[in-house]
Amino acid sequence: MIRVLLIHDTYLLRMALAALLGREPDLDVFSTSWRGAATAARTNRPDVCVADMDSPDAVECVNLRADTRPGNVRAGDGRNGDGRNGDGRCPEGEGGERAVGRPVLLALTTTGRPGPLRRAYEAGALGYLSKNASPDRLVEGIRHIAKGERYIDETLGFGFLQAAEIPLTRRELSVLSLAAEGASVGEIARSLHLSNGTVRNYMAAITRKTGARNRVDAIRISRGAGWV
Repeated sequence: MIRVLLIHDTYLLRMALAALLGREPDLDVFSTSWRGAATAARTNRPDVCVADMDSPDAVECVNLRADTRPGNVRAGDGRNGDGRNGDGRCPEGEGGERAVGRPVLLALTTTGRPGPLRRAYEAGALGYLSKNASPDRLVEGIRHIAKGERYIDETLGFGFLQAAEIPLTRRELSVLSLAAEGASVGEIARSLHLSNGTVRNYMAAITRKTGARNRVDAIRISRGAGWV
């Protein structure tokens, strides 16, 4: 049985997807918003996290993958003969490697928005799926990454090229995404557990790297490029 945590901020869509996935006999599905994702991951100990990366709250998605036990395994080394570990969890990462106890991440992204795609990549996602994909592709992706196999939707290929050209770091993208939603320096600082001065330094770096005149111009440029 594959334990799946579905993370989406829109309640109706989240419930519909959870019901759809719950029909599969090999999937045990839980669901939550991004606000409750870290707690849900610790409580339910999923094998796979299926996450909507377009949410501003996805900036801290790396928290979902906190290590729970020491040691690393590689796909195919598990005692169950299918690339899974003895406790039923699965490998992750480059070449199918991950720390024992960490869930693997299947990122749901929108074509034409390389910012969330870049964020998912830097968080170590093993699977990438367009939100325009069919439900069958979603189930297929879950099963693939649960076995430690990378799964990439071919329609996202150009998005990966665009993501590679983004001049901003993951943290800078996190700050910029919140700024683009209208958050103040203080609100960004509280959300990302940073000082106000650190947020201002990030905004200065963002402005410089994007060639913008100011914060508003940086947001305009970044939105036009699809980074946020």
